[in-house]
Parts: sequence; structure tokens; C-alpha cells
Amino acid sequence: MSATLPEPVVELVAALGRLPGIGPRSAERLALHLVQSESGQVQQLAAALLKARENIQLCDTCGALTEQQPCTLCGDDRRDSAILCVVETAVDVINVDKSGAFNGRYHVLGGRISPLNGVEPEDLRIAQLEQRIEQGGLEEVIVALGTDVEGDATSAYLAQLLAGRVKVSRIAHGLPAGSGLEFADQLTLSHALEGRREMK
Repeated sequence: MSATLPEPVVELVAALGRLPGIGPRSAERLALHLVQSESGQVQQLAAALLKARENIQLCDTCGALTEQQPCTLCGDDRRDSAILCVVETAVDVINVDKSGAFNGRYHVLGGRISPLNGVEPEDLRIAQLEQRIEQGGLEEVIVALGTDVEGDATSAYLAQLLAGRVKVSRIAHGLPAGSGLEFADQLTLSHALEGRREMK
């Protein structure tokens, strides 16, 4: 008869397995490590998780992760307020900014247009993007979405919607086809931003 994991450990493995990038074996290893760790370490981890979840929110202006309103990126007067980089998720803001190739402002859409998954333009933060453009001062919107079908469709929609109101460009296709920004290294992102082109 083979040994089975106690039910609380099975539940912990299942919970950890729902995290992105954690497969079944990794989830089991992490769960077994945690249940054998000192109680203080586990409590510290639990407290850090709860604190981060309770204190981190989305910036009302750009949609990036923040602890304050507005976020530090929106509140930084040294950033170029004439250029806006549009990304899919709050994590993409971190990835693009780490490249060091962009010093403007950001706007997080909160997803991509995907009719098959029930995501329409009104489900994204496109209305907020239009409001930011109407406030004036913006000269260029850089669309920095992945190069898969949904990313291309969303980029084309934005280019058509914003045409005539502001220059719309898209980052160069230095990213692998069919992937998102989270898989790109800093150098690839830097080249993609530098090689962007206007969308027509």
C-alpha cells in the first residue's frame, strides 16, 4: 500500500498548482517544504501574502500596480507625458519599464479584445484611454501588445479608433510571434520599443 498525502497537504498542493508557472511536481515540492518549515516562517509568508493582497491596488490613472494613488510612475514629473505606452496587463508595465528604453507614461488595457472569450472593447480600459487623449498633451500612443491574433486585433482596433487624434505606433516585432511581453527579455523589449512604427 503506497503512502498518500494528508488531506490538508493535498489541498495546499492544489492551491499552489493554480499559480501561474507552477506545475504539479513543483506545487507538491513547495507544499511539502512549507508544511515542514518552522511555524514562524510560514506565518511570515502568510502575513506577506495577505499584506500584499490587501495593500496593492490598480492605479486609477494608468492601471499599474500601486500602493498609493496615483502610482509612482504617474506621479513622476521627469517622465515624458507626451508619450503613452499601452500594454495589456499591469505586469507588462514592469517588464517594459525594466527595459529602460521608455520614459513616458503607461496605460493598462486590462486584457485584449477576444470575441471568442467574450471580451469586447467595452470590457477593457479603452474608454479611459480615450479620456486621457481628450485631456490633451499626448502626441503619441505606442501600442505594446503581444503579436498573437488577439494582440494584433486589439492593436488594429486601437489604431483605427485613435486615428487622427494622436500618432499611433506599435512596438517592432522583436517579440517572438504568438507570445506575450512576460516572456521577453529586457534587450528584446528595448529593441522592440526603439524599432516601433506608426500604424495606419
